[in-house]
Amino acid sequence: MQYDPIKRTLGNFFNQSPFLRKLFYRLLDLLLLRAWHIHLELRKWMQNAPNSPKILDAGMGFGQYTYYMAKHLKNAQILAVDVKEEQIADCSNFFKQINYKHVNFEIADLTKLKMAPQFDLVLCVDVMEHILEDVTVFKNYVAAMNKGGMLLISTPSDQGGSDVHDDGETSFIEEHVRDGYNIKEIENKLLESGFSKVEARYSYGAPGKIAWRLSMKYPILMLGVSKLFFIILPIYFLLVYPIAFILNYLDAHSNHPTGTGLIVKAWK
Repeated sequence: MQYDPIKRTLGNFFNQSPFLRKLFYRLLDLLLLRAWHIHLELRKWMQNAPNSPKILDAGMGFGQYTYYMAKHLKNAQILAVDVKEEQIADCSNFFKQINYKHVNFEIADLTKLKMAPQFDLVLCVDVMEHILEDVTVFKNYVAAMNKGGMLLISTPSDQGGSDVHDDGETSFIEEHVRDGYNIKEIENKLLESGFSKVEARYSYGAPGKIAWRLSMKYPILMLGVSKLFFIILPIYFLLVYPIAFILNYLDAHSNHPTGTGLIVKAWK
């Protein structure tokens, strides 16, 4: 299904005020299992982060992770980039409204990113599954990072990522150019691109798969049928979210032998 129209509809509704935008970010933090995993890794990184780190949010989308980092790292300099001009304009306007002067936004194609070494952290969430020239992007990240800097990636795995389980199936989200990475494949690509150390683990294990269907897939499918489902979504989440919350917690704090997502860390 086409995911972008639904994202635009949600964005337009929550863009009506900074309060609604912050509420939207909070809802995404609670609902999206990947946010649980990313926040966990970011908190670990922040414990030993440089005093005034420079961070690149590569493909920031709605800007929820940019906001999370900017809120917790007031002394950081954060550059958030995206290929979509409307996303850049939207996020730039919101961050100006809340007076977060340590964040800047730029339109950028990650396959053509050319920057001098400067970043201590590069964050890349739900991006690589949309880019065919992945090795080119990995090399661009290496070139833009300081020695010892870390790249943090969240992306679907080949163990059912994008909700694809058989050769004949297509991605639940049609904008994906690949259905998921093999864990060894992405490790090898990062090492070949110039990273010195890579750690990868599965996310969306057994509890996460159920949580994702309850809190994301089924609501999106409903909205794809009719926008009238916006009316019943609050009732749906009141009933379903307590279960999804427990499942999200279990997934984020467990080691999984397999899973439909990957959390990957690589160091220059």
